[in-house]
Amino acid sequence: MAHSRTGGQILVDQLLTHGVQQLFCVPGESFLAVLDALHDTSIAVTVCRQEGGATMMAEAQGKLTGQPGVCFVTRGPGATNAAAGVHIAHQDSTPLLLFVGQVAREALGREAFQELDYGAVFGSMAKWVVQIDDPKRLPELVSRAFHIATSGRPGPVVIALPEDMLTEAAAVADALPYAVTETYPGPGQLTELQQRLAVALRPVVILGGSRWNDAAVQQFKAFAEAFALPVFCSFRRQMLFDHRHRCYGGDLGLGANPRLLARIRDADLILLVGGRLSEVPSQGYELLAIPTPRQALVHVFADADEFGKLYRATQSIHATPQAFAAALGTLQPASPLVWAANTEAAHADYLRWSDPAPIHIPGPLQMGEVMQHLREVLPADTIFCNGAGNFATWVHRFWPFTSYASQLAPTSGSMGYGLPAGVGAKRLWPQREVVVFAGDGDFLMHGQEFATAVQYGLPIIVVLLDNAMYGTIRMHQERHYPGRISATQLKNPDFCGYAQVFGGHGEKVTTTEEFAPALARARASGKPAILHCLLDPEAITPTSTLQGIRSAAQGG
Repeated sequence: MAHSRTGGQILVDQLLTHGVQQLFCVPGESFLAVLDALHDTSIAVTVCRQEGGATMMAEAQGKLTGQPGVCFVTRGPGATNAAAGVHIAHQDSTPLLLFVGQVAREALGREAFQELDYGAVFGSMAKWVVQIDDPKRLPELVSRAFHIATSGRPGPVVIALPEDMLTEAAAVADALPYAVTETYPGPGQLTELQQRLAVALRPVVILGGSRWNDAAVQQFKAFAEAFALPVFCSFRRQMLFDHRHRCYGGDLGLGANPRLLARIRDADLILLVGGRLSEVPSQGYELLAIPTPRQALVHVFADADEFGKLYRATQSIHATPQAFAAALGTLQPASPLVWAANTEAAHADYLRWSDPAPIHIPGPLQMGEVMQHLREVLPADTIFCNGAGNFATWVHRFWPFTSYASQLAPTSGSMGYGLPAGVGAKRLWPQREVVVFAGDGDFLMHGQEFATAVQYGLPIIVVLLDNAMYGTIRMHQERHYPGRISATQLKNPDFCGYAQVFGGHGEKVTTTEEFAPALARARASGKPAILHCLLDPEAITPTSTLQGIRSAAQGG
């Protein structure tokens, strides 16, 4: 027989039932009953400095594990601060549960202190928004939240918790643990796919999205190897295929390799697994014709609602990447594989494109040599994290991702993501090395979460590239309004001192020769560290300068 518990206790018991081991929060009086119920549990609570950072930490764990990241924030401004993390989870298809405090039930609808209509605020960003007004329904609705967040195309769920509901007692049984539902390809669909491969001359594969795990990545690699297929990864999904494998051809990111794009345009069969081929990977929706691509398109996706949304696929397979990859072992390649030489050429193109050695930029700090050094000294499974900005190109183009769960990068292009994502990753897997790449403008979006890293003793390393501007916006500014600099310049603090006053390790790096010993000292310090790397402002991308962009825009 169910015993009487407060709403806060019932809620926390549901989290335990569903296997939650960690959560992130910024505390608020609206959910004190939950904080009290957490006091005597095994759930590790990470206290953060801003709700956006807290939600991004939870999203990062959801991205790495496929299990919902969990975050608690207070009502009103706490909820709106968290919106950036919810948007990331939405566009990145990451399972996330955001629990938000709400005013007491008797005050609802009166625009009480910090009251918000969460359905209106989060309705376009979340898969589901629900307010739980009766503590007896907590097991039911929390269970539904876990299932919705992880089903089909995963995403964020927002659960509003009226303050007085959390202190009201009720007798109700716990729910059963949630179970993720896989959707499997049918035998006929696999036969049809094999027939399409048998007559193809220039097939390519594009991997993206979520619902992957390490086993699926390994299974798909074995399939690609057996069929000698060229494999490309979608924007910021590079951890889905080993870059050193002979089948890998590069990623469909910003500033993609022109040879890569040509190969996809010239393909006669595209196997798109897990991804949506949205704006960035589709190169502004120009890579494939909409609604009917010129190439035969086989689209494998976990959510049937995605089929036909942009592209009319030749064959649609409603299956999760995990289930699809597991089923591919039944397919047998034809002989000979007429496209094998094309696959070898694609990998050779990638190796040339991703080689940092020939890269030379203005200034005494050469990032090509920095990336080469990182490739030499860091473990292959290092987790690289970044937010948004031109600086991210150094990681995306020049770091060879070789294993699943080694990349945290927002396809939504949200600035400030890298640092909280790194905290979330290190909290999850303290034994893994975590490196955050950040720009100066990007870092200070959530730079206060460096305090969280210090508080919990998380020795992440931040490579902070400082060019004293919002570099991406300045680049676009020079292209469209050459020489007319407006609202893109920054005056920055001493980030080395910033790290030190927080209790971390700080180093200033101004030349190439200084980087390697500074990195070694940072790794040996055992503390969260910032390497404050001063870049020449002209070095706006690995292969272009501001002056060059300006001159081209002016017709010079």
